[in-house]
Amino acid sequence: MPTFDSPRLTAFGLLFMRIAAAVLLLLIHGLPKLLNWSTELQHIEDPFGLGATLTLGLAVFAEVLCPILLILGVFARLACLPVLAVLLVALVVVHPDWSLEQGQFAWLLLVLFGGLALTGPGAWTLAGVLARRR
Repeated sequence: MPTFDSPRLTAFGLLFMRIAAAVLLLLIHGLPKLLNWSTELQHIEDPFGLGATLTLGLAVFAEVLCPILLILGVFARLACLPVLAVLLVALVVVHPDWSLEQGQFAWLLLVLFGGLALTGPGAWTLAGVLARRR
């Protein structure tokens, strides 16, 4: 009788969660910011007074580079931290007036990236593939 508590299923579940969360963040938030840099500079909130360029740069780092690292499974736990920081700033500082419904996508990403920060990337990562080839 097959068991649903196998290491393969856990590895597949973490791979699926890692890639799905990263692709959603990358496509919906990260790439639009990067590809429309000039326009985004006009609209980005600057809650800490760092300046629009630095604030946008930090957001792009968290929403483009970190998801790519997460997809590859490279420095995955560490890559979740900037994403979590950006999400928390958005929810707590920039949009504290949002209802749960208005902020549901940010809350969902917070749960996914928080879970990945706790569990790690799982067994199926680029580092794992390279280590198995040696």
